[in-house]
Amino acid sequence: MTSSSTIAAGACQSAGIGPTAIDAVVGITKAYATRVGAGPFPTELHDEIGDRLREAGGEYGATTGRPRRCGWLDLPALRMGARLSGMTDLALTKLDVLADLPEVSVCIAYRLDGKELDEPPTDPDDIARAEPVFRQFPGWGRLPSDARDVTDLPGPARAYVETIERMAGVRFCLVSVGPDRNETIRLHDPFA
Repeated sequence: MTSSSTIAAGACQSAGIGPTAIDAVVGITKAYATRVGAGPFPTELHDEIGDRLREAGGEYGATTGRPRRCGWLDLPALRMGARLSGMTDLALTKLDVLADLPEVSVCIAYRLDGKELDEPPTDPDDIARAEPVFRQFPGWGRLPSDARDVTDLPGPARAYVETIERMAGVRFCLVSVGPDRNETIRLHDPFA
């Protein structure tokens, strides 16, 4: 949660430029989901895996130090964000935080009142009632810090990345496999 506008149109507004001055819109998503404060969070993990993601990802508020709520990646929310912002590309961060988990899940849809939804409902009460539909992936162990291409990743991690890219409907320009700048796979330049 933030008081800032989180869609690309907000950048135009804040910078004082028109939308036609934008050549590319690069969204950034973690390989899992986090939230601060109260409110519905359908993929939230209330178990040791959620705690492990918080610790491995350093998921504590920068100002307050409060622990962030952690959960599985929410593709319906990511698709909605991509659509609202007109994203041309995505950067996937913190893939390494999922390392060594026996299994990794991704929310691919919501089920609400007997219907399957590709995007989150607009009413917060409906989001709270929505049941996430998960797809599971086998875990992949440690990632090579010197990976320079997605093909350098272990098979299950590569399948995770490729599935998210396909289901989000936006191509990845970057995938981070660790916290250092040199632990970033650069797939293409979105501004070229």
